[in-house]
Amino acid sequence: MHHFQYRGDQLMCEEVPIERIAEEVGTPFYLYSYATLVHHFRTFDQAFADIPHLVCFAMKANSNVATLKLFADLGGGADVVSGGELYRALRAGIPPSRIVFAGVGKTREEMSFALKSDILMFNVESPQELRLLNDVAGAMGT
Repeated sequence: MHHFQYRGDQLMCEEVPIERIAEEVGTPFYLYSYATLVHHFRTFDQAFADIPHLVCFAMKANSNVATLKLFADLGGGADVVSGGELYRALRAGIPPSRIVFAGVGKTREEMSFALKSDILMFNVESPQELRLLNDVAGAMGT
């Protein structure tokens, strides 16, 4: 289910003509449907209702702060792959306890920032990365 449809020859988003939005904000622009995002998040989240889980949005797909805030408000978390994404997730209001740091090539500084932020977890991709994480955590006394 989504909230984009044609009414005659007019493409609409949640009952608003997209042409009118383009006239107001100019082009090009990105347009997201709040109702569609909420519907799909809840559908996915409810599929796991019988087990403990956390739905984490992959920020590499879209790091728009308003979109991240929407998912945070729905109880979602973030899957980040860089210090910049971690910063944006925190700025969007995603609690550190709902942030997972994945991806290869994490730097010492990014690991330190994530540890200081008290994120939920790291996905460690290699023995070298594990050693670096242990070094960073040890230097911080954690």
